[in-house]
Amino acid sequence: MLAQRYRWKSKQLRTHVSVLDGDVFPTLVLKNARFLHSVLKKWMTANIWIYQDRIIYVGDQMPKKVSGEIMDCEPYTLVPGYIEPHVHPFQLYNPQTLAEYAAQTGTTTVINDNLMLFLLLEKKKAFSLLNELKDIPATMYWWCRFDSQTELVDEENIFSNSEVKSWLEHEAVIQGGELTGWPKLLNGDDMMLHWIQEAKRLRKKVEGHFPGASEKTLTKMTLLGVDADHEALNGEDVYKRLMQGYMVSLRNSSIRPDLEVLLKDMKEMGIDQYDMMMFNTDGSTPSFYEKGVLDWMIQKAIEHEIPVIDAYHMASYNVAKYYGIDHLHGVIAPGRVANINFLKDEMNPSPVAVLSKGQWVRKESQEIKQNISIQWGNFGMGPLHLDWELTADDLQFSMPFGIKLMNSVITKPYSIEKDITVEDLGNHDDESFLVLLDRHGKWRINSTIKGFATNVQGLASSFSNTGDIILIGKCKKEMKHAFDRLKEIGGGIVLCEKNEVIHEIPLHVAGLMSDKPMVELIEEEKKMKELIMGRGFRFSDPIYTLLFLSSTHLPYIRITPKGMYDVMKKTILFPTIMR
Repeated sequence: MLAQRYRWKSKQLRTHVSVLDGDVFPTLVLKNARFLHSVLKKWMTANIWIYQDRIIYVGDQMPKKVSGEIMDCEPYTLVPGYIEPHVHPFQLYNPQTLAEYAAQTGTTTVINDNLMLFLLLEKKKAFSLLNELKDIPATMYWWCRFDSQTELVDEENIFSNSEVKSWLEHEAVIQGGELTGWPKLLNGDDMMLHWIQEAKRLRKKVEGHFPGASEKTLTKMTLLGVDADHEALNGEDVYKRLMQGYMVSLRNSSIRPDLEVLLKDMKEMGIDQYDMMMFNTDGSTPSFYEKGVLDWMIQKAIEHEIPVIDAYHMASYNVAKYYGIDHLHGVIAPGRVANINFLKDEMNPSPVAVLSKGQWVRKESQEIKQNISIQWGNFGMGPLHLDWELTADDLQFSMPFGIKLMNSVITKPYSIEKDITVEDLGNHDDESFLVLLDRHGKWRINSTIKGFATNVQGLASSFSNTGDIILIGKCKKEMKHAFDRLKEIGGGIVLCEKNEVIHEIPLHVAGLMSDKPMVELIEEEKKMKELIMGRGFRFSDPIYTLLFLSSTHLPYIRITPKGMYDVMKKTILFPTIMR
């Protein structure tokens, strides 16, 4: 089989035709199935023949013999498996564990960000991993990033023309972007424009990243080749994007839970055409998914009086048509991959059973385990190995200004007025020490952070946008304690207090991702959030704060591998210090 997992060999295609002729027998028949026919936009009833991972026939006939199961679907309503178009599969979970969890809620296809693979792996290992991931029951496609979303010392080598083009040409990659570095494009970055041109030549889409963008900016980006955007914050933003011909991805995420606002605004504005809309959850942190993934968003759309079929299309058919994969996904029809959700009825989008690639992953409201394990260490993504020590020199602070949190992810600079040469800052305010350390031990940048907490004594995290080490705390001794424990467990997030580790989230996949099932990770993350919030964090998501401290696609100041960075002026204010 070719690298793209749903390109069947000629022999397989001949076998599929033989099923229809009665020479080979279906492996599964769904009898009396009431289903959504996405092309006709109607609820219909038929018998559905499946052979292995492909739908062979939809109609009135029954096969003369079946080699597997015949399921009477009279109690159910069937819809195509949901497709999540904007997945960041490295938010403590890993691509496999997220996909397996999402499949339980009916999201059987995910379109993934490749940023961490770009930053951590050389191309050959990354492509081998993509090939390995095709064996899990969920379907995975990928983006190709054009920028690092931070300031890297050797970005021009990591995001070289040859590397980006190799990713763009990969069969599993169906999108360029998201364009977090779009200001560079507008300011004359012809290499990024060249990659957009290459994406268009390859008939692949380009995703923007345009929060708060004006009509003029949106128009310019359309002219440069952008097809879609997921940053609409209100109905007016939706309207502006539709006017430019964008595919509008309606978001509901842990830091931007905007869906209900968007749906309410759209109704008030009379926006009632949904073919150019789809849903996304934008890489939410694990516990956000307790209530569901796209099934929850469909439910909310129905509650806000979006026509029922349109609500389902926004999580399936619209996505498949937009990406040009509707010959494989988004439709219950012959030739498509057998990704099917079984619902109590169309008013309840959370499935009681799920068929993914023709395999049951959920049945009678119970998960069916697949027992497929990715050996992350084989791809250079095993536990983090730090072969250096944290010294007293690494915890020396003298910078005149620090980073002030305005919310979970937006920051501003502020002048430091207190003595930061002490060993302990005390618990009477919300200023803490802040350090970013190279994961290879080559450099560091030291400052303070205001608004993160009033009483976090020591926190260490290898979870960050760059994969480097973040230390935050009131007490240098506890910060070192947390670092030492992080090193001992091979990466993660560690919280220390009074000479004890009070909680930790081990991240044994490259120091960034857990190898535990999502249900276990959710509990670990909820406890970490509870402990940090109980120590003075007053915003919504401290995990995203750790991730985005180095992310230069958001204002106003960031701590990066090059040093303290002014996002608006695009300048390094203070460079990193070599250790």
